[in-house]
Amino acid sequence: MRNEDPNNPKSDPVKKGDRASRRRRGRWIALIVLLCLIALGIYFCTGSRRAREAQKPVAIPGIPVVAVQAKKTDFPVYLIGLGTVTPLKTVTIHTRVDGQLMEVLYKEGQMVNAGDLVATLDPRPYEVQLTQAEGQFARDVAYLKNAQLDLERYKVLWRQDSIPKQQLDTQESLVQQYEGIVKNDQGQIDSAKLQLVYCRITAPVSGRIGLRLVDEGNIVHATDTTGLFVITQMQPMTVIFPIPEDSLPQVLGKIEADESLAVEAYDRDMKQKLDAGTLLTTDNQIDTTTGTVRLKAIFPNEKNVLFPNQFVNARLLVEVQKGAIVVPAPALQRGPQGTFVYVVKPDRTATVRPITVSEIEEGNMAVKTGLQAGELVVVDGAERLREGARVEPKPQGTAPSPAAARGP
Repeated sequence: MRNEDPNNPKSDPVKKGDRASRRRRGRWIALIVLLCLIALGIYFCTGSRRAREAQKPVAIPGIPVVAVQAKKTDFPVYLIGLGTVTPLKTVTIHTRVDGQLMEVLYKEGQMVNAGDLVATLDPRPYEVQLTQAEGQFARDVAYLKNAQLDLERYKVLWRQDSIPKQQLDTQESLVQQYEGIVKNDQGQIDSAKLQLVYCRITAPVSGRIGLRLVDEGNIVHATDTTGLFVITQMQPMTVIFPIPEDSLPQVLGKIEADESLAVEAYDRDMKQKLDAGTLLTTDNQIDTTTGTVRLKAIFPNEKNVLFPNQFVNARLLVEVQKGAIVVPAPALQRGPQGTFVYVVKPDRTATVRPITVSEIEEGNMAVKTGLQAGELVVVDGAERLREGARVEPKPQGTAPSPAAARGP
């Protein structure tokens, strides 16, 4: 049997177990420390990356706007006034003789031509007058012929010195009296014939007949104030409209130069074009209460779209600006410094551009100074912009998104 030395640690089994346990703990501690170091490394690496990402600038999206290019084109200049359609002729037809209205040969609202028979009166009283006048004429013609024959006999007898000169002169006077009577009778015949003509009432002008004022069977008189019916000429038609007195010299200059000024008639909403015509004339005085002067334009009115006393907008073309810079009128902005627009630069930022506007017509404006052809101008979304703002231009006809409406 082996003897174990108590002073030899290798010979103690308990101490051997303690040493193994300490070695295992050491390995675990080293492993934990290593894991901690790895975790710290990962943490610091991730934080550094996040810090670097946080330092990067954030791209701010541009404000969506609708923009169009300024164009160089001819720009028409108009003067617009609310006018009244006025016919060239409005005729109230009266009877020229007294009598009973026998026939009405038209329908209310019918179009008639000048010379068309539209009504008749009872002609029988005037036919009787014509017969009487013709009978009186025939009798007086017979008297005249007899007096002329006697005058020829008296002339022969006077040359033969068979009768006195006084008797010859008396016969000559009698012939002249009968000649006057016959002439008067002829006048009575012509008058009776004219009365018969007046019994047939014809249209003096071409146009539209209004509502009936007198019905068949009524006795009408030449002194009646109401008349039988009214005819209004429809073609051509005129429009009387006012323009500001400050614009009168420009119009007069065109008229004196014998230039034909085009005029267009639109409905009251300025949406539908009714007809196209030319300026006819101007009034001879200015209305001091309104500071306007009246103009008259004439229209062919071939489709009868212009109706008497109708209110229309008359648009007078007074000038065409050649090669004007034109952009939509919604692009115009106003501020303390005057009028301006937002121009989109090549880097897609907006800049304020002061402009001078010469004319605004039909949703477009002619820019006198401040813009060049081809520059991109904001027409929708300008209320959200400021100098240097980044924008996202879109073509005309599109609208900014709801997010753009709320702003960045």
